[in-house]
Amino acid sequence: MGRRGGQALDEGRAGLDVVVASPWLPDLCRLPRLAAMLGLAQLVVVVVALMPDGASGWTLGRFLSASGYALWLALAVSALLCLSRRLLSRLAPRIGGLCAVALAAAVAAVAAAVVHGLFVSVGGVGDGWVWPSLRRFVAGSSGVAALITALALRYFYVTDRWQAQIHAIARAEADALQARIRPHFLFNSMNMIAGLLPKDPGLAERAVLDLSDLFRAALEAGEGDSTLADEVELAERYLAIEQLRMGDRLQVRWQRSGPLPWDLTMPRLVLQPLLENAVLHGISRLPQGGVIEISIEASFSLLLVRIRNPSPSPDRAGRGEGHAQRSISHRLAYAFGSGMRMAGGWAAGYYVCEIELPLEGAGAAGKGNEGSDC
Repeated sequence: MGRRGGQALDEGRAGLDVVVASPWLPDLCRLPRLAAMLGLAQLVVVVVALMPDGASGWTLGRFLSASGYALWLALAVSALLCLSRRLLSRLAPRIGGLCAVALAAAVAAVAAAVVHGLFVSVGGVGDGWVWPSLRRFVAGSSGVAALITALALRYFYVTDRWQAQIHAIARAEADALQARIRPHFLFNSMNMIAGLLPKDPGLAERAVLDLSDLFRAALEAGEGDSTLADEVELAERYLAIEQLRMGDRLQVRWQRSGPLPWDLTMPRLVLQPLLENAVLHGISRLPQGGVIEISIEASFSLLLVRIRNPSPSPDRAGRGEGHAQRSISHRLAYAFGSGMRMAGGWAAGYYVCEIELPLEGAGAAGKGNEGSDC
């Protein structure tokens, strides 16, 4: 029974590897990758035509013929590698990569032999240029194709691994933020609710419902993205619970200017951690408390989110929000690219955090900088 169980386990693992493992060979079926392969092929033709020892023998007809041959060959190699991607990915990366390069060289060799035979049989391209021997033409074509394919596959492979690593880091940072909200905020909220039960059961019930809605929104199953509307709702529920806990010491002032892109896709847990920092490292450390001001504006192709709260001087009370802000900045940069900007700083008794997100031509017609407090 143990032997059969071990065999069944090995078979299950083998089947799982085939089903779960994603192909490691770069996907050349995507249009940007195909365009890059065609561009590399045309670049080779341009480089060869610009060589000093061969410039005198090149005419417009020869250049167009060479370009058509190179582009057709690049298209054939890309299509074949696209179709055989999953098959080659079953091999080890080194062996599979060598097989992919050899496959490209074989396709180039066959294509070169066919083209050489056709053009030589009809007397060349018609401009008096003498074709090289079959052996030289086939060897040169297959060698160049193998070299370009190897460089392209290596570049695409490194790019894919880098993007996968960035995505994994962003996912890990989001999970870390979710893990942080569980013990810290949950314990404080439960203690607050326990204190409310003998005094105001109705208020305690409201707090329980808000806490349930908050955790349902923040920790729901799945790894999908959030929206601006969901992030604002999550922040409102969090602040409602903190206001019950801190009473009049915590006040919140929302300002929403202009029509806002509420369906804008963005990473989860962007606003709530920043507001938690404002409460823990700002309002809670001041005996008199203070007001957290949240401003959301949409102007032209830019969304501006500003959080402003009173805070002790960093020299007197160190701030601990650096990790959360760096994590949010990394995830926003991954989602929105170089057009994203996030900045924060303390001045004159207030800490201000600003986030600028590009709307990519969404055409939001906000009211500009109306109501800016900074």
